[in-house]
Amino acid sequence: MSGNEELINHLVAAGVLRSPSLINAFHVCDRILFIPEELYSYAYEDRPLPIGKAQTISQPYTVAIMLELLHPRIGDTILDIGSGSGWTTALLATAVGPEGFVEGVEIIPHLVEYGRESLQKAKIHNAAITLSPPSVLGKPGKLYDRILVSASASEMPCTLFNQLKVGGILVIPVKNSIWRITKNEEGTLTRYELPGFRFVPLILS
Repeated sequence: MSGNEELINHLVAAGVLRSPSLINAFHVCDRILFIPEELYSYAYEDRPLPIGKAQTISQPYTVAIMLELLHPRIGDTILDIGSGSGWTTALLATAVGPEGFVEGVEIIPHLVEYGRESLQKAKIHNAAITLSPPSVLGKPGKLYDRILVSASASEMPCTLFNQLKVGGILVIPVKNSIWRITKNEEGTLTRYELPGFRFVPLILS
């Protein structure tokens, strides 16, 4: 695909990008701002691209699916685990508007700086990316409206349930499935599985 508009039209036609707020976010957060310069000619291809340290910027098709499942709302506080290139952090920050905020966490120091620079290029001001301590998943002790994990866990990390507000949603790949976990008022969890995906593994140390 030759440009961002064509990529967005492709995702809309495929039925994976539907919400007006997310369509707008894809317009604002042009993928070319989040990839290495030597890969600019591949920016709008619907496939993952390398960003260094054996990590990738995810396939747009998959990103659209995950963000639609997450259902970000204006004013939400969101935790983006494995922020990588900063693209999902920026998309979410745009979707929640200036009333909301997105905290990106990343365990690879090089990608923390990479993601921060990408946010600056995209002129995103309601988001921040910090270095995650080894063996710590998320931000224990804090509560979020939404949590996105962009790398695959080997098993469901239940510790993240305690970081969700009541009514909150967690979207996370586990093995080869994307899961959406909704925390209900009575403390129960509603689970939805969408199989058939591949992700880089979730790194905790």
